Amino acid sequence: MASKSPAPETLSEPVNSLGYGAGFGEEPPAAAEGEWNPTAESVGPVRGRHRVGKQRGGGMARSSAVLGVGVFAAVGAGGMASAQDKPPVSISMPDMSAVSDKLPDAASLPGIGSLISDDDTSDAAEAPAGTTTTPLSSAGLTDDEAAQGADAGEALRARIMRQAEQQQSAAEAAEREAAAKAAAAKAAKLAAEQKEQAEEAKRKAKAEAERKAREAAAKKAEAERLARLAKQYTRPLSSYTLTSSFGESGSMWSNNHTGQDFAAPTGTPVKAVHTGTVTEAGWAGSYGYRIVLTLEDGTEIWYCHLSSMTITSGKVTTGDTIGRVGATGNVTGPHLHLEVRPGGDSPIDPVAWLRERGVSV
Repeated sequence: MASKSPAPETLSEPVNSLGYGAGFGEEPPAAAEGEWNPTAESVGPVRGRHRVGKQRGGGMARSSAVLGVGVFAAVGAGGMASAQDKPPVSISMPDMSAVSDKLPDAASLPGIGSLISDDDTSDAAEAPAGTTTTPLSSAGLTDDEAAQGADAGEALRARIMRQAEQQQSAAEAAEREAAAKAAAAKAAKLAAEQKEQAEEAKRKAKAEAERKAREAAAKKAEAERLARLAKQYTRPLSSYTLTSSFGESGSMWSNNHTGQDFAAPTGTPVKAVHTGTVTEAGWAGSYGYRIVLTLEDGTEIWYCHLSSMTITSGKVTTGDTIGRVGATGNVTGPHLHLEVRPGGDSPIDPVAWLRERGVSV
């Protein structure tokens, strides 16, 4: 601390209410009614809390505003003194060395930074309830973005663009995944259809093979049956020539031909085509000498135009000789007229009947 200085000299002029000497003017007189008195308004006590608006440009703007208010107050006070038309009064200044020890240290004075922080603190205190301030570092920005993007709007735009790109990438990935799933489903459906077609083709091939097998088996069974029948049935003659066939028409017959003619020399042996019983033998008019052989199923076999009858009654076996070829009755030459009458009714084609039983004629 500096040594105390002698007391300051006494001011030669009285001090007014502002703490200044008469050099700044005496107390202003009361203003007349309706007259504006700037002194009263300038020196009146300040009521309420007055704060300079916070400037976003920095601390210098706030400091300038505070300095401007002080200058305005000083100029107002000086104007009041000069408005009274008083002559200037000399002022004797005190010895500053005498009061230097009474001044506060520079370290204890608030700096510009503290003023700014105090102002910021008051701003935060006066902020509406529920209002929060978010620093740029917590808005999803990197340190480089915070350093380069002084403008918060530009930083926010960059963040929105980045989020949009991420959403677009996610949408494209979802679309690709959906397309891949659709392609896989289509491929699976096609594979299933192809498999079904292959199985259907196999079923058809199997069914066709079974059908052919059944047909072959049926043919084989028929062949075996005909072979067995061939042992049971035989031709009526061993040697012959087919002449008039079943169903032909001619002047020799009142109706169409009712049997099959086997031309052969007279006396050629005539055989029983199947095991049966001779139920009739004798003269039969236009048929000449005729033998009727009745089979077990009731079918009648007529042997006509015979020259002689070897067996006229009784049971016979397949291949037994029952008569001989002749030319009796209504004929033009020796031959055997053979008729087949199922159940003793109307005649049918003898050749077809013999072929059905494995006998070719």
